[in-house]
Amino acid sequence: MSENYTALYEQHKKAGASFTDFGGWQMPLKYESELAEHHAVRKTAGLFDLSHMGEVWVSGPDAAAFLDYALAGKLSAVAVGKAKYSLICNADGGIIDDLITYRRPSPEEGVDSYLVVPNAGNAKVVAAALKDRSAGFDVVVEDASAETSLIAVQGPNAEAILLALVPAEQHALVTELKYYAAVEVSINGQDLLLARTGYTGEDGFEIYLPNVDAAGLWEALLDAGDGHGLIPAGLAARDSLRLEAGMPLYGNELSRHVNAYAAGLGPVVSLAKESDFIGRDALTAIKAAGVGTTLGQKLVGLKGTGRRAARAHYSVLKDGSLIGEVTSGQPSPTLGYPIALAYVDVEHSEPGTTVDVDLRGKAEPFEVVQLPFYKRQK
Repeated sequence: MSENYTALYEQHKKAGASFTDFGGWQMPLKYESELAEHHAVRKTAGLFDLSHMGEVWVSGPDAAAFLDYALAGKLSAVAVGKAKYSLICNADGGIIDDLITYRRPSPEEGVDSYLVVPNAGNAKVVAAALKDRSAGFDVVVEDASAETSLIAVQGPNAEAILLALVPAEQHALVTELKYYAAVEVSINGQDLLLARTGYTGEDGFEIYLPNVDAAGLWEALLDAGDGHGLIPAGLAARDSLRLEAGMPLYGNELSRHVNAYAAGLGPVVSLAKESDFIGRDALTAIKAAGVGTTLGQKLVGLKGTGRRAARAHYSVLKDGSLIGEVTSGQPSPTLGYPIALAYVDVEHSEPGTTVDVDLRGKAEPFEVVQLPFYKRQK
């Protein structure tokens, strides 16, 4: 049993959560029904504790140049108040983690400030890598993960719930906030960082705040969401939601043994930027070789044409021959049929290609489809 508990652990216990170890943290897997939680996010709203995620602040005169060197994306091009999805890679192009990085207003002239958010199990690794890579740059790297909580409200009613808590004079900050952007708002007299980001495929918000204020905000959100169908949701629903949205999970689709081009994340890598970022030479060679397009394997979506679901590590077959492996799979609560993500040989990666998945000795038919499986109506 892991020893890490979020500041909301007691709230989860009182709500009857079933817990699981995730990234070294005791996290709610579900409360009553993972299916009900999934459908709430798609139809009304769900409330998630994401406090196991990491928060690393990077600030200083060289912050932008440093992140251009440390990460595979051009973070210096991100406008203040905006965010960017990026990767931190090792020298051979393998993915150490996938990240969201927010550019925040400068605390003083000539000083840039960024919030880097790594995944739960990688938070310490990413913080250490950033500190190690900061040598020679005029920056401060501060790992604030232990002091920071992260709460997400996801679903069609997320905005209405936030508006019930934010002062009227700040309503426009919420309604006009674009996707992958963040702003400071006040709730219960506390200034909080509100981001329009998420991992569910729905509209929603992620809220960064000190641990000491987390329980109060959690309860305030539940009260505000009482008339909007808001219910707490656990990791099981989060996983089925992100899978329907075709979003990769580190440890499943992404790892140090996977590169951006095989994972379909080539656009995240900025080879044109001037910075000689770590992994650039390897990724340049990988792209030139055609990995993910004409060579090797590629991450694809699979739609089951039968009833049984594929699961991680199941073999993908074509005419009885092994062509790949499932990384994530389960029945889709929204779509009503089995879905999966898998790495398959590129010659069998075109949408419409029929394959089989070995489900414990029985070949089950699947079809390669365009990602995402689910896309919300805007």
